[in-house]
Amino acid sequence: MTEQPTKGSGRIAIGTRLGPYEILAPLGAGGMGEVYRARDTRLERSVAIKVLPAELARNPEFRQRFEREAKVISSLNHPHICSLFDIGQQEGVDYLVMEHLEGETLAERLRRGPLPTAEALRVGIAIADALERAHRQGVVHRDLKPGNVMLSKSGVKLMDFGLAKVRTCAPGHVVAGGGPQQSGLPTARQDLTERGTVLGTFQYMAPEQLEGNEADARTDIFALGTVIYEMATGRKAFGGKSQASLIAAILSGDPPPMTALQPLTPPALERLVRGCLAKDPDERWQSAGDVRRELRWIAEGSGAVAAAAGGPGVRRRPGRERLAWLAVGVALGLAAAAPFIFSYLREPHPGRRPVRLAVTPPASVTTWGDLAMSPDGRQIAFVAGSGERRTLWTRGLESLEARELPGTEGAAMPFWSPDGRFVGFFAAGKLKRITVAGGDPQTLADAAEGRGGTWNQDGIILFAPAPNSPLYRVSATGGTAVPVTKLDAARKEFSHRYPTFLPDGRHYLFYSSAGGWIKSDIYIGSLGSPERRWLMSAPSRVIYASPGYLLFVREGSLFAQPFDLERTALTGEPIAAGSRVSDRNSAGAYQYRLFSSGGGSLAYVQAPVAISRPVWLDRAGRLLSSLAVPGEHGYLSLSPDGSRLALTIAPPGGEEDVWLCDLSRGSFTRLTSHPSVDSFPVWSPDGAEIAFSTNRDGPYNLYRRRTAGVAVEEPLLASELNKMPLDWSRDGRFLVYRQQQPETGDDLWLLPMTGERKPIPYLRTPFIETEARISPDGHWLAWTSNESGRDEVYVGSFPELRRTWRISSEGGRYPAWRGDGKELFYVADFETMMAVPVEAGSEFRAGLPRPLFRAKISSYWTQRGVVAPDGQRFLVNEEIPGASTPPITVVLDWTADLRR
Repeated sequence: MTEQPTKGSGRIAIGTRLGPYEILAPLGAGGMGEVYRARDTRLERSVAIKVLPAELARNPEFRQRFEREAKVISSLNHPHICSLFDIGQQEGVDYLVMEHLEGETLAERLRRGPLPTAEALRVGIAIADALERAHRQGVVHRDLKPGNVMLSKSGVKLMDFGLAKVRTCAPGHVVAGGGPQQSGLPTARQDLTERGTVLGTFQYMAPEQLEGNEADARTDIFALGTVIYEMATGRKAFGGKSQASLIAAILSGDPPPMTALQPLTPPALERLVRGCLAKDPDERWQSAGDVRRELRWIAEGSGAVAAAAGGPGVRRRPGRERLAWLAVGVALGLAAAAPFIFSYLREPHPGRRPVRLAVTPPASVTTWGDLAMSPDGRQIAFVAGSGERRTLWTRGLESLEARELPGTEGAAMPFWSPDGRFVGFFAAGKLKRITVAGGDPQTLADAAEGRGGTWNQDGIILFAPAPNSPLYRVSATGGTAVPVTKLDAARKEFSHRYPTFLPDGRHYLFYSSAGGWIKSDIYIGSLGSPERRWLMSAPSRVIYASPGYLLFVREGSLFAQPFDLERTALTGEPIAAGSRVSDRNSAGAYQYRLFSSGGGSLAYVQAPVAISRPVWLDRAGRLLSSLAVPGEHGYLSLSPDGSRLALTIAPPGGEEDVWLCDLSRGSFTRLTSHPSVDSFPVWSPDGAEIAFSTNRDGPYNLYRRRTAGVAVEEPLLASELNKMPLDWSRDGRFLVYRQQQPETGDDLWLLPMTGERKPIPYLRTPFIETEARISPDGHWLAWTSNESGRDEVYVGSFPELRRTWRISSEGGRYPAWRGDGKELFYVADFETMMAVPVEAGSEFRAGLPRPLFRAKISSYWTQRGVVAPDGQRFLVNEEIPGASTPPITVVLDWTADLRR
């Protein structure tokens, strides 16, 4: 029997259940309680639990602190603040349930010595960003120290708001604070601060805290200065042999100069820390936002110094150090000369021809994503990766190497700030920005599935947060997003996307889709006005390119359309500016983001040759046969008896349609032919019908048609939200589909195929659920979800979700059942086919996953696991050996050919 906590008990026994949470191991202990790692038995995830024992709960002060921490953290939602999941009480024990962070505290890291300058700046930026959010919410932390900063796999996290004060007066006023107090709810793993000790809290207190005077946000800024000092030097800013001498040092002394301890500390960082540590709050930096911006500025300018320094603890010979500084000088000299070089290349000279460069992908990259060129034309930002891992990269044209920006997993559609210091992008359902120098991304607004953004010189960002939304505007520093355009119902408009500011920063172009992509137009709008004006019809997005052209792709070629900025009107005829330009990314998706321009330069990705093919593999991964498909193909779906294949095929320059392939003969028959995108084919249980998704009405709606006989296409479900069918139950009762919700992203729904056909929600969460497959007996559903932070495969009861199991353990996608329901397959790490033995009758049991084979699977196209009914053969889209990713073509002085 599971042991329960008893009143007045100390350490909680392993295996104890606090509500649905099972205690697994202790993480640390402090003066006010203990911290444990636990398992959430409902969602099968690890959590951290802070426990306030009954003897402390009887103390009103401790209980107030505990309740205050819960309220404070629940009011804060920020990537650098530890999240609160739940609160509860059981058997006299109060507890908080928080995210479990794998890593180490900053205090633990500092035991090994100071941080490299770049790392110290990155951590400092993250802490300042978290404090800025807290202060905006009226929350002062009051206990910032290295022990309350976690360096986790998911990034820097600020913890322990047990002493936080919620400000009840207007911003700018101070918050009443008590005398010297210490955190009683530490989250660190070990060596946690105990009540009454000096080290660990007093050394980070501001003078006003020690004197018992009023405290406000500037009190946290003092503590932040001490933390940055310690990160950069490896020594605490203030010390003393006794509590009295320590307090005296904080009240009247100054720490040694940082350069005396670390000579290569950037002078600007020394200046910033001095400003944080001013004794008088009025003399300090006045906001965490100011500190964050200053740290970012230092980070952007300290790369050369950090490179020359070689990191802390490295003993350097004088000769080598001089060589390092000489290298820095050469680099700076080249950088200074670069403007003259670029100016010469871009000035029109008689007889000049454009200069073309090929930017090849980094060695680890197999696929390009979206592309953006900086306003001055000297840098490129692009999305790239391998498999389905995509991150943001930048490369200066003066550099020989591209640089990956950490923390940008899942990035899409980058765009530059006007000064070229920041890159905006979309990831994880958010609009974000990041400095080119690195650091942690900053979330600006919600964007469930962004469709392009643009940034003007006044700090305004226009963006499309979803495929079926109007355009919104938000401050470049974040805030509330408000709509600036309105979809025209009379035109059956369902999407405004790909905005681009014109040079005046007031007018902007945007792409409008209506009538199910049948009509695509470019409009021009203006900030502050609801009016818009039709400009041209175009099959792709349009961008402005200096000096006076609009660029767009048509039938695989890039065109430049002369454009009069003063009249905001087209002039002349379109001129060909490049051939074989891709309008899709290398995964095949229509992004229209693979061309960009800035500062007289042009960049685009050439259309790749075929890089994949559908192949049959056995359980050992041996090639059995391959299919020759007449066109660009995707979304493979096998008929219930395994004799036919439904897939989408797109002819060159055309839209996707559903085709059928007779596998015994290898012949193809076209099933749909509407001038729209018809995709996501799903077979009926008897193989007589195909359900599919089409945007012929505007949003992607559900249709079906018979696979033989009269070609009648019947609407199944229409609404303003995009929907994609995923599977059809063997008894024919339900069609499972994915619906894109503006608030929650992709959710799973059921459409009854009889009666009124009223949709039924199956799984609605803040996470992305997709790729659902029903078990052969109809009792279970397998799907993919990113609720753990990455894609994993889950199984739940069906058609009512009462219980769930996580099947994969280290990432997984594309679940598929064997015909008899005794095995479940999925793809791990985008290359490995996994098999899981299951018992899926009235009860569900799953064995351990085991790998079957590895293959170079082009995972974008294998949206559904395609497995023969006997489970002995697998149809996957395999990368063709030797196929290469096309380079980015950069053209300097690209208009020279247009003038000839």
